[in-house]
Amino acid sequence: MRIRAGYQISYDCPQPTPMILQLSMHPSRVGDLENPDRIRLDPPLPANTYHDSFGNFCHVIRAGRGRLTMSTEFVARDGGQADAV
Repeated sequence: MRIRAGYQISYDCPQPTPMILQLSMHPSRVGDLENPDRIRLDPPLPANTYHDSFGNFCHVIRAGRGRLTMSTEFVARDGGQADAV
């Protein structure tokens, strides 16, 4: 099965605001992506990326005053089986 997913999230920041974004596909599923899961920031901002203790991608940014929009679109493949618990 192919799953098309994505998001568009906007924040209106009254002042410069540090943020840690956890909006990326978990690294264990990156191999299932048909195209890269890249966060787009508007306006463009530099981001530092690290893995937290659970393996998630974390993107650290400092949003400026005003509107910030984060978005992505991607297609992932999945066999349709329930996740192992």
